[in-house]
Amino acid sequence: MQNIKSLSVRFLLGLMILGLTVWSCKEATVPTSTQSKQQPLLGYRSATILTMEGLQFKDLNRNGLLDDYEDWRLTDEERSNDLVSKMTLEQKAGFMLISTTRLENDWSFDTPQSEGPITSGFNETDMVRSVNMFTRKPLDYPMIFAAGTTKAVTQFHERHFILRANTTPRILAEWSNNLQALCESDGLGIPAIIASNPRNHITIDASIGLSVGKTPFSVWPGELGLAAMRDSVLVREFADIARQEWLATGIRKGYMYMADLATEPRWQRVEGTFGEDAELASQMIRDVVLGFQRERLGPTSIALTTKHFPGGGATEGGQDPHFDWGKREVFPGGMFENNLIPFKAAIAAGTSAIMPYYSFPVGTKYEQVAYAYNKPILQDVLRGELGFDGIINSDTGPIHMMPWGVEQLSVIERYKKAVEAGVNIFSGTADPTQLIETLKNNPDLHENVNISVQKLLLEKFRLGLFENPYTDVDMAEKIVGKKQFQEKADVAMRKSIVLLRNEDNGETKSLPIRSKTKVYFETYYPKKGAKSSNIYAPEANDWDIDIVDNPDKADVIVVWVIPKSPSLFESDGSPLHVSLSKNNVDIDYINRLSSKKPTVLVVNYSNPWAIDEVYNQSSSTIKAVLATFGTTPEAILDVLTGKFTPSAKMPFSTPVSDQAAQTQKSDVPGYMEGEGYALFNFHEGLSY
Repeated sequence: MQNIKSLSVRFLLGLMILGLTVWSCKEATVPTSTQSKQQPLLGYRSATILTMEGLQFKDLNRNGLLDDYEDWRLTDEERSNDLVSKMTLEQKAGFMLISTTRLENDWSFDTPQSEGPITSGFNETDMVRSVNMFTRKPLDYPMIFAAGTTKAVTQFHERHFILRANTTPRILAEWSNNLQALCESDGLGIPAIIASNPRNHITIDASIGLSVGKTPFSVWPGELGLAAMRDSVLVREFADIARQEWLATGIRKGYMYMADLATEPRWQRVEGTFGEDAELASQMIRDVVLGFQRERLGPTSIALTTKHFPGGGATEGGQDPHFDWGKREVFPGGMFENNLIPFKAAIAAGTSAIMPYYSFPVGTKYEQVAYAYNKPILQDVLRGELGFDGIINSDTGPIHMMPWGVEQLSVIERYKKAVEAGVNIFSGTADPTQLIETLKNNPDLHENVNISVQKLLLEKFRLGLFENPYTDVDMAEKIVGKKQFQEKADVAMRKSIVLLRNEDNGETKSLPIRSKTKVYFETYYPKKGAKSSNIYAPEANDWDIDIVDNPDKADVIVVWVIPKSPSLFESDGSPLHVSLSKNNVDIDYINRLSSKKPTVLVVNYSNPWAIDEVYNQSSSTIKAVLATFGTTPEAILDVLTGKFTPSAKMPFSTPVSDQAAQTQKSDVPGYMEGEGYALFNFHEGLSY
């Protein structure tokens, strides 16, 4: 650093000689390693632009000087270290929180207080919780789950936000720009990072916190469907397309994808996994990380948070640890290490963050406390054994709502234990007051805090947010969901469909359906508030078959059964099942329908359903069986008629009966359960 006298001389000379603003707080000489950096495009609203040696910089803290963190020629590490040194304890605490944020008239998680449309303005209402939204029990400590936007930024010093709203690309982009402008105008001018759950998949349980569901973004099969394709190139292409769409709207981080293994068929989050096999899940995780983040984080990347470490699929009875009755993760097969394999792939691909789950391990050498508090799991396994150096991001609510294994501790003590365990950022509360108290009472935690803040800053610097956090609103409308993107997604819809059975029909196989055949196509989807059965009537018939509106008129009946298990957040601890009858399917109706004519049974597998109540291979009129994982009727008909040749493979095994699922070892893949367990095996799939 120059002394004050020389700095003043340079400042005055710059004004006198050049007639423009030249400010500097460091030597003009820049390390050789950074001199090759090119002038980046600067996006700004309120910051002053500093000009030095023909280059431009943003004066984010408005002090008239070029601080190290504002100098894009320096390394991300140098900039992060400088900014950490400038932040107060209160700013650091706010920076270590990520909470839900809402747009104007967006009442996610809350009772609507107005009926107007969602706009790009801010929702300035605090959402205060005194009852656990998941268990519906009173909280020991009421909390602000989501703060009013301006308050969150200017008073709580938050810069990490989870976006739940589902609205137009233009409104998303405008709101993102408004949020970044607010952050730029406050304090040190640190930009925000906006995270979201998946927005590009057909999902049966589209719940807040799991998946946004149907959006204006390109629509792809569910995660299980991507895994069923067995097409690494197309999966990478999916992730790259989604990356472009997210980038256009200003969403720069994904709370996704799940590296958990679907080894417990009853688990209500199987739909968000890539199946039961560790190697397949590893390949999928690798492809989506590289597609969203690219080879390394940069200004065109979407940072990913891989979850839920060290794998949440081995749940007891299939119950989920959002709830007290699902907090135990059990390993009767001794396969704890198998869960780590997909996370190793995510780390090798460079995932920016990893999220530990709420559950705690039973039957292992590790302490029976939730993974966010489990120092041996986070430090010895994740940091040590797996070599992860990125951000550890808690899931939503382990401090106030799901403190499994540490219920007896106060909130202050829970924060202390989690910080010591290695959590870098906490999700689930917007108010840093109790974290600040924890840090003031425990100065020995300050080193951990500085490490956490630096990791969080590094992500922002690598994403280019300090140079330009803004997005082009007009481009958002042009890019999101554009025709070329959806055409690729439509291929994936077809490529994700698995042909499982294709019985002989005289001299030929039942499929593909022959020309001029009369086909009755019914979708059976027991969705709340809607008819269970819907007869398919296309606007245009492109299949050279006759689509009829009554099964009695048909030569072939196609019935697409979409079981609907209770939503995760409707759980009450009741036993879970995979039989169709226990998942809102009227099996008597399906059996009556399929008995009328030769039938093609199509089942949408959001879990490994047991279909023995409607399908008996030796005596059934069902001549063919297909599996879907989120697709469209048009895609199904393309496969049934041979316009598209099936090639997909099952991402998990399906049990022969619900009873088989009840006795499966929670941590053991179905294909290792032994002969007689599976009706359809992992990797099974036919073609024409």
